[in-house]
Amino acid sequence: MIDFIISIIVIAGSYLLGSIPFGLLIAKKAGKGDIRKKGSGNIGATNVLRTAGKKLAAVTLALDAGKGALAVGIAKFIGGDWLIAFAGIAAVLGHIFPYWLQFKGGKGVATTIAVFAVAYWPLAIFTCASWLAVFYITRISSMSAISAIIFAMVFAFFMASNAIALMAIILGAIVIYKHKENIIRILRGQELGFGEK
Repeated sequence: MIDFIISIIVIAGSYLLGSIPFGLLIAKKAGKGDIRKKGSGNIGATNVLRTAGKKLAAVTLALDAGKGALAVGIAKFIGGDWLIAFAGIAAVLGHIFPYWLQFKGGKGVATTIAVFAVAYWPLAIFTCASWLAVFYITRISSMSAISAIIFAMVFAFFMASNAIALMAIILGAIVIYKHKENIIRILRGQELGFGEK
């Protein structure tokens, strides 16, 4: 019973940690206003880059990744793969659907990769390598993210434990869903590449 209660606390804490909207807070603190009203309207590092500059985007990226890593790190210290998996899912759900912002958050790529890194580091290496390879070819960030997540799902299915594989598949499906508008633009040939306006 105590283990169950601890697990619930860890999972709930992971959601709350993941739901901290660092991009929004950092941009406001720097005097850049509400980034939800600029660019893509997203609170993640990509929109911070577009609307507030490279330095703030780098800080946002680090913090969005850090909260996912911390959530899974705590779960890993306390329990096994299943707790790690549920904590990782909760952290990314917190980032994508934060309670404080009417459940309208980021797309979860940085947080997801950080979760992968702590949960099962080969999965993160494979995901990052896939992202870089696709970006080198296409120069389209969203296509790189979508492709990398799909490759990660397949990799985890064959190489990771059942718990980590299930986590990767669930997170992958959520991240792909959050990129649905990007997918439509890609299919129409309307998605902008890096540096295009």
